[in-house]
Amino acid sequence: MASKVLICNRALAAIGVKQRIASMSEDSEAARKCNLIFEDCLAEVLRAYNWNCAQARASLAQSVETPAFGYAYKYALPIDCLRVISIEDEDESSDYKIEGRFLLSDDTAVKILYIKQLVDVNELDALCRRCLAARIAAEIAYPLTNSNTLTESMWALYAGMMTEATEIDAQEGTAGRWESSSWIDERV
Repeated sequence: MASKVLICNRALAAIGVKQRIASMSEDSEAARKCNLIFEDCLAEVLRAYNWNCAQARASLAQSVETPAFGYAYKYALPIDCLRVISIEDEDESSDYKIEGRFLLSDDTAVKILYIKQLVDVNELDALCRRCLAARIAAEIAYPLTNSNTLTESMWALYAGMMTEATEIDAQEGTAGRWESSSWIDERV
């Protein structure tokens, strides 16, 4: 079973720190650094890609307030929403804008597909967990080792792991439906 401690120990091992942590709240420099950045790093990794493990759907509740201009309706985003991927749109002509914790739209009802904040790291895909560990390693490399070279190496590791993980994650599910447009049809 995965845990925050396991993910942080993977990050510490990547930067060559021999001392492992036993808990996120222990009194050690490594644990303090990991604890300080863990939640932000998790949110940043989840926001960086449309991870299948973090996708959720919701029908949004219309706010009693309306936007001052530009859109007719204002909808509160779910509390756990890190990023809106798309809205369900029957006529495919609707546009929307995210402002703070609200979605603005001219649609009278809005359903969204979004990336949610995961609390339990066991809900993360195994490759997503590895990306998180690499991101943490990149963030703590300099504070714990004072090595710019190692820090750059960890950022490169994170970027490479994200590329590999997102390519694999993207292979799950049905491929998107391709629809021709008139200008493409004219060229053929």
